[in-house]
Amino acid sequence: MRARPKIDVHTHILPAELPDLKARYGYGGFLSLARDGSKGRLLRDDGSLFRELDSNCWDLSRRLEDMDRCGVETQVLSTIPVMFSYWAKPEHGLDLARLLNDHIAEIGSRRPERFIGLGTLPLQSPELSVKELERCVKTLGLAGVQIGSNVNGENLDWPGLRPVWEAAEALGAAVFVHPWDMLAPERMRKYWFPWLIGMPTELALAMASLVFSGTLERLPRLRLAFAHGGGAFCALIGRMEQGFKARPDLCASDTRQSPASFLGRFYVDSLVHDPRQLVQILDVFGRDKVLLGSDYPFPLGESAPGRLIESLTGIGEAEKAALLHDNALRWLGRTREKARAL
Repeated sequence: MRARPKIDVHTHILPAELPDLKARYGYGGFLSLARDGSKGRLLRDDGSLFRELDSNCWDLSRRLEDMDRCGVETQVLSTIPVMFSYWAKPEHGLDLARLLNDHIAEIGSRRPERFIGLGTLPLQSPELSVKELERCVKTLGLAGVQIGSNVNGENLDWPGLRPVWEAAEALGAAVFVHPWDMLAPERMRKYWFPWLIGMPTELALAMASLVFSGTLERLPRLRLAFAHGGGAFCALIGRMEQGFKARPDLCASDTRQSPASFLGRFYVDSLVHDPRQLVQILDVFGRDKVLLGSDYPFPLGESAPGRLIESLTGIGEAEKAALLHDNALRWLGRTREKARAL
């Protein structure tokens, strides 16, 4: 059987080198890359080790080898979420975003048939974010942006973000929401809980904030996708629906539509690691709304992108092709013809 083409919408990349951001901006808290004596790098958070990175985080030849081995036709590239830096001064957040966005756009221009880019925004300043979003789409040719699940503790219903959502809809930009700055860190110090428990919870909170705030109601053409299968949202939708009906005075203050009515409005990636959960998100969100996502090149991701989708029984070849490829094109705003022309 001929291999199915795959578009992996959830992959991360960094430049091989970063400038000294502390020296550039005059204060600490930024990430830095240091060589570790091998081909890898040490990613440091204001001097403390944050993560060891392998060369596939920036080396395109290595990345392309991995893609070819796993049958991934195209990767959608976004920065590592720790680089969001929403806490920084707005002008410095913009400068860093431009640096990262230019890097991703340059990769896409070199190999447009293999890489599609998503930019990052300085969401601490919605005004600067709108300008950078316009630059990402109109000048750099990026398909959209990746954003975090909250902005310095403000959920995604923060009124300050309204111009950003409106601009994304008007520009036809795809928006990928990735969890970061997970809530309740004081209760998740052990067992890697920020990644295992915090991230799924963050995503449920982000999605619920957009649903209950009426953001999706006001912006019917906004194309949103959420990482990690939408986190815990899928398990909570029944409870949200009941709350909306039982206590409309508390839950229905900003939207006339029930939470379940928005199912089918947003996309989620397939990164759930369990076939039973994948079947559940297909049933809840819709088979036309689930996208292949691997979290390449990190260890909590899917080491062979698409294997979980391909392992499913009970769905046909056309449906698997949609999950692996076609749904992503629709979310990205790309037709098959436009994709082939890249």
